Amino acid sequence: MALSMLNNQVDPASSPRRVSVLGSTGSVGCNTLDLIERRRGDFDIVALTAYRNVEKLIEQAVRLRPRAVVIGDESKFEELKAALSGTDVDVSAGAQALIEAAERPSDWVMAAIVGAAGLGPTMTAVSRGAVVALANKECLVCAGPLMMEAVKSSGATLLPVDSEHNAIFQVFETERRDSIERIILTASGGPFRTLDTAVMAHVTPAQAVAHPNWDMGAKISIDSATMMNKGLELIEAHHLFAMPEDQIEILIHPQSVVHSMVGYSDGSVLAQMGTPDMRTPIAYTLGWPERVETPVARLDLAEIGQLTFEKPDETRFPALRLARQALVVGGSAPTVLNAANEIAVAGFLKDQIGFLDIARVVQQTLESSENANPGNLEDVVAIDAEARRVASSSVLQLAGTA
Repeated sequence: MALSMLNNQVDPASSPRRVSVLGSTGSVGCNTLDLIERRRGDFDIVALTAYRNVEKLIEQAVRLRPRAVVIGDESKFEELKAALSGTDVDVSAGAQALIEAAERPSDWVMAAIVGAAGLGPTMTAVSRGAVVALANKECLVCAGPLMMEAVKSSGATLLPVDSEHNAIFQVFETERRDSIERIILTASGGPFRTLDTAVMAHVTPAQAVAHPNWDMGAKISIDSATMMNKGLELIEAHHLFAMPEDQIEILIHPQSVVHSMVGYSDGSVLAQMGTPDMRTPIAYTLGWPERVETPVARLDLAEIGQLTFEKPDETRFPALRLARQALVVGGSAPTVLNAANEIAVAGFLKDQIGFLDIARVVQQTLESSENANPGNLEDVVAIDAEARRVASSSVLQLAGTA
């Protein structure tokens, strides 16, 4: 996929702009709504969705009055319906309802449903040609070739929300693509950047979710701690920017000020910098191709004083190695990688396995899975399901309950 596909023109002057937020109760979703509310007259909220957090969804719906709300967990439907009784908000529940929310006509869609669960709704929004702000990296990890082909055929616009990919997008000179030598993804290193492996073996979920710089949900915080998040971002960058694996570097940058960089053939390296606040990349996609004002703290380099960088340690953080291997192997390997990681992270959060077992589960699942080439979304779903079954068995074995 050529980066120019990210640059399909839209009309930013149309107001109010119709927007949908898929995954509105998570960190990215809440930050998105914060920005929308600051310019409320500029936006018409078409749909808000959540999976389980019905209390937050109700509060958002009462405050913002979208045309529709969807709760993925059908057991929460009656509570949602009762709370919004007497309003003109359309209420529904279930996986198919999430797809239908993505189908509703809106100009801009925030795709922020966490994990592989976001694949169907995101693909639906892409397939109807929407401007899609992609905060769900798992979509490209699980089904990158399929999704990028859908972007091309539908004329959709895919705008990266992850701070790293958003940074690259801002300094990636599409018209001089042949002069780009490499892209450099920066990583904070997470809360355990300097810990010995022996110490990491005993860390708790509470310690792992305590990210030093970013305020994120539990799953992505654990991924940051294992550095699997950066591995997934490596695969995402490969698809977004059509860069081969050996031209994508990862660099530890504990201050999280330089969000990523692009290296050019003349030796220039262009970087995008800012304070670690997700409202900056979200705002870039919300206002694109214009920039909109945000309330984020302004960067003060003199106060920070020093920016440091170091190479990642793939021995202490094997998730990086596993992700690179999955990208090189291709086929279904990235799908298996993601599915196994989701199961392993869930097992760790439930205290079933240790922190270092997360990578072990992923590696065992990759080694136990036959590689295939998914031809459609149904194939991806089937591969994902089988990988989850294998990974769940590994979790049980490690937990000593098999």
